[in-house]
Amino acid sequence: MTAISRDEVAHLARLARIEMTDSELDHLASEMDVILGAVARVQEVAGQDVPPTSHPLALANVFRDDVVIPSLTPEEALSGAPAKADQRFKVPQILGDAE
Repeated sequence: MTAISRDEVAHLARLARIEMTDSELDHLASEMDVILGAVARVQEVAGQDVPPTSHPLALANVFRDDVVIPSLTPEEALSGAPAKADQRFKVPQILGDAE
């Protein structure tokens, strides 16, 4: 297993512009060791006879024909609305000034 040093973690934190305390650097260095160890174990298992995949099962899209069917008119859609304006639902403003 390749160990990652505290100095390497500190360097990565500086590159990412993340401020870390000494205890956070120590903790993250040990956590990164565990993560890198897990990745190394996976790399050992994946041999030349195992093709790279993004999903364990084959993906298949199911398509259907687009069929135009009647839908609600604007009046029907807004019939139960407590408030409406210009064929739209009217809701209380939640962000700044309306433009």
